[in-house]
This record gives sequence, C-alpha cells and structure tokens, in this order.
Amino acid sequence: QVHFLESGGGLVQPGGSLRLSCRAARMITSTFNPTTMGWYRQSPEKPRELFASITGGRSTNYADSVKDRFTISRDNARKSVYLQLNTVKPEDTAVYYCNTVPSSENWGEGTQVTVSS
Repeated sequence: QVHFLESGGGLVQPGGSLRLSCRAARMITSTFNPTTMGWYRQSPEKPRELFASITGGRSTNYADSVKDRFTISRDNARKSVYLQLNTVKPEDTAVYYCNTVPSSENWGEGTQVTVSS
C-alpha cells in the first residue's frame, strides 16, 4: 500500500517562495522510478486538482495557473518528489498533496500552504 508523506508547507507572503517535499514511503524503487508523479492541491473553494506532473523520464507538465511559477522535480534514489513554489499568490492557498498520476486511493495528509500578508 503506497503512502505519501508531504512536508514543507507554511505561511508565506505574496511574491514569496516555498519548497515542498514528498516521499513515497512503502513504494519500492523499481515501481517509483518509471511512475508519473504529480502534485495536487485542494482549497475550500475548489475540489482537489492535479496541477503539476513529472514522468519517470522527467518530462513535466503544468496547469496554466502555475506555469512559469512552480517547478516539479524528483529524486528517484530518495523516492521523492519536490515542488518549488515561486512568486506565490493568495489563490495558491491550499492543502498540497502528492500522488501518482493517475492518483491512487492512498492519499497522505498533505501540507498546508497559506499565502497571506
């Protein structure tokens, strides 16, 4: 059973930066390496949505809302996925999750990102 451990969230001012991490605990390396991983987010106003993904070959894809501001990366040796958030906006406030793409049924607790002055 795959389990994801997200961390790195917090309170950040508009225009600021933050780096999120996610470790795919219990996922064996031979499964993790070729698997497309994604970052999802959910706010009280919107359902959970996929906004960034990275393939095993490190091709990336972003939603228009975060393109040119957020960067997804991965470290296969650590079974980890990262998200660099730059130039954050109040509308980026949400709980951030990582999961496979398409998502598995096993969601972590997520990490809260709050953008506010």
